[in-house]
This record gives sequence, structure tokens and C-alpha cells, in this order.
Amino acid sequence: MPKTPTRKDSHPAKGVHTFPVRVYYEDTDAAGIVYYANYLCFAERARTEALRLSGIDQSDLMNEHKIGFVVRRCTADFLKPAMLDDLLTIQTRLHDISKVSMDMRQTIMRGDETLVTLDVKLAVVGEGMKLTRLPEFVRKAMLRIFNH
Repeated sequence: MPKTPTRKDSHPAKGVHTFPVRVYYEDTDAAGIVYYANYLCFAERARTEALRLSGIDQSDLMNEHKIGFVVRRCTADFLKPAMLDDLLTIQTRLHDISKVSMDMRQTIMRGDETLVTLDVKLAVVGEGMKLTRLPEFVRKAMLRIFNH
């Protein structure tokens, strides 16, 4: 079980994990538009909460199993801007999981509007930042969360 409590507003449904994010002043530029790099931060938070919901803390993976996740590739399509005070939802889907990586599609929404889509490949690394095998318990937990 995770040491850090799971957020009550973070949940999976039909293979999609959803995570709400409110846009704060710190997320925007002078015009009140979300700065593009902050979408990556929002997506990272959503992936972390999905992992936590599966029963796994990243700090435990690092400290006890000596592994972590790194972004190997990220392709972003910025379709519409988010604005100050918007309530966004980050939808995360697991597309593929292999022995050493995971492919996810993340969609950042405002209501029914798609604002940003991200295709993210996460690699599993161990000591010395060398590619390493994804532990079976992590793979099973992710498949369970994303209903595969």
C-alpha cells in the first residue's frame, strides 16, 4: 500500500485514469494563458497519481527496488490554450507495456474540449540510469488500473 494517501479525486474508469487540475496564476504567462511546459507537469502529476492508485509509490520503487521511470519520448499536440482558473482533466491511457517501457496517451481536457494530447514513452531505469526490467508486480498493477 502506498505510504502517501491516494487522492480521492484521482480515479480509473473503463481503462482511463482521470485526474483534475485547476489552473493557478503560477501556471500562466502574463496574459493568463497556461505556459506550454506546464502541461508536461500536469501530465506527470496524473501519471504519478495513477501509479499511486495502483498501490505503488515512486519513492518506494527508488528506495527499495532501485528503479525509476524516465521520459524517453514525448510528443505533444497543443490544440487550444487553457486559461487562468480553468478546471482541467487529464485522462491517461496505457497503450502498451513491455519489459522495459510503457507507452501512454494523455489528453488534457477542459470539459468536453481537448486542449492538448501527449504521447509519452516511459523507460525503466536502474542504478547508473541504465535501462532495466520493469518488475512484474508493477506491470500487473498498471494492467489492473488500466483494465488490460
